[in-house]
Amino acid sequence: MALAPLLYNALGGALPLRIEMYDGSAAGPLDAVATMRINSERGLSRFLSRPGELGIVRAYVSGDVDIEGDLFTMLEVGSTLDVSLRTVRLAPALALVRETGLGVFRSPPAPPEEAHLHGGLHTRSRDKDAISHHYDVSNEFYRLVLGPSMVYSCAVWSSNEQTLEDAQFAKLDLVCRKLDLKPGMRLLDVGCGWGSMVLHAAQHYGVDAVGITLSEEQAALARERVTAAGLSDRIDIRVQDYRDVHDGPFDAISSIGMFEHVGRKRMEEYIRDLYDLLPDQGRLLNHAISRPGYPQGDHLVGRAKALTRRLATAFGSDLTSKVESELIQRYVFPDGELHEVGVLVSMLQENGFEVRHLESLREHYDLTLRCWVRNLEAQWDEAVALVGEGRARVWRLYMAASAVNFALGGVQIQQVLAVKATGGKSGMPLRTSF
Repeated sequence: MALAPLLYNALGGALPLRIEMYDGSAAGPLDAVATMRINSERGLSRFLSRPGELGIVRAYVSGDVDIEGDLFTMLEVGSTLDVSLRTVRLAPALALVRETGLGVFRSPPAPPEEAHLHGGLHTRSRDKDAISHHYDVSNEFYRLVLGPSMVYSCAVWSSNEQTLEDAQFAKLDLVCRKLDLKPGMRLLDVGCGWGSMVLHAAQHYGVDAVGITLSEEQAALARERVTAAGLSDRIDIRVQDYRDVHDGPFDAISSIGMFEHVGRKRMEEYIRDLYDLLPDQGRLLNHAISRPGYPQGDHLVGRAKALTRRLATAFGSDLTSKVESELIQRYVFPDGELHEVGVLVSMLQENGFEVRHLESLREHYDLTLRCWVRNLEAQWDEAVALVGEGRARVWRLYMAASAVNFALGGVQIQQVLAVKATGGKSGMPLRTSF
């Protein structure tokens, strides 16, 4: 008996996706936006032994399942689906088991791309391992995906026609303006990546800068870029934890795409440490992804929540739900945590900062991620040669799913500008215009 119709009917019989199976059978609409091709019995085993998001992603990462067609539309459609044991139709499911045998429920080993961290959560050693899992992949792979800017965070777009490089330049420049950087100032960039922020600030605003990262590979390339720019006397790249920076004060601090790694248990420590590194009237710019509150009955947000559960957003989710965070914890950003932006604002204020400006850039990250996916797909063979097919598949899926989730509002991103306003003296203008 053909397997694809049995699986299709077992999953509800009205999926907007087409299923093709290794026995040559197919089921589902011919005009479906995408096709899920299960290439082997092992792929079916992954799907059935771990129903839901983990089985699907393990099957895709291992190459046992392929997804063909419009990936972004498929992920949006997938956000409406509920694929789990409680939704399975019993009769076609039993028929499928009779055809394949009970061995199909044996879960194959997890793909090697899954993270396995040890030690206490958000200890220095575990944080370094978590960062290494994600960033010490291949500098050339990141260059392929991110483009020449080597900026791994949300760009700022003025229009859809703008290039990614121009949009990333605009983002770095926006951060510099918000921090009111001037020649001779000293800047600390927390989570400096490959050095793009400190290079921009030194080249265009005349500052001296320190960039810190926990990634050895990032630091090596950042130092090469600093040397090539002739700025070794003004930029210091360190492999260093933010908790170990003791050579303040810095006139300003930027933290771009790093806060997601801090964790709730370390948030107050993070804020206090940065506060202590600033002088009076020193500014902090925190650029970070957050999760929203979910209004009851909001259809789009409900779809985005489902997408987070099933297909994994780029940066994880609230750790109060293990189901929602499982995929990202295993494959992409182990130990990453997102928080509603109001929690950050309140904690900044409670620990001495005065929050002066907040800007949401949610739609901008959707545009940015779609550019990264296009870069990856256009150079797929080279990407696979650099990091292997499994890891390339992880990046393609998580970036595409993240783009859809930002578009649906399941995750957000904000820049929060705060100042150390000792004695009420902020040094800020009466009105801020950036």
